[in-house]
Amino acid sequence: MSAYFVMGVDWTDAAIANEYRVRLGPTLEKYGGKTLVAGKPEILEGRWLPQRVVVIEFPSIDALQKWYRSDDYTPLIELRQRGSKGDALAVQPSPG
Repeated sequence: MSAYFVMGVDWTDAAIANEYRVRLGPTLEKYGGKTLVAGKPEILEGRWLPQRVVVIEFPSIDALQKWYRSDDYTPLIELRQRGSKGDALAVQPSPG
């Protein structure tokens, strides 16, 4: 079953944002991730107000967790956190 990495991010450093995006692609490819959404949200309700929302699909929660904890992606977490503020979570669709 697919799993999704969902992130709301507010970039504070454009150079770091660009470096992160360039380096992210190969890590996603290696772990089967595919970016479904990356853009400015339209807030309909609530207080969640990120500048950008990203949704990445993985073939399974195991693949997502392996990617997130991998030696390939861990340095990018640190890079992203230096150049942004944000929240991230993993979610699976509910069965049936």
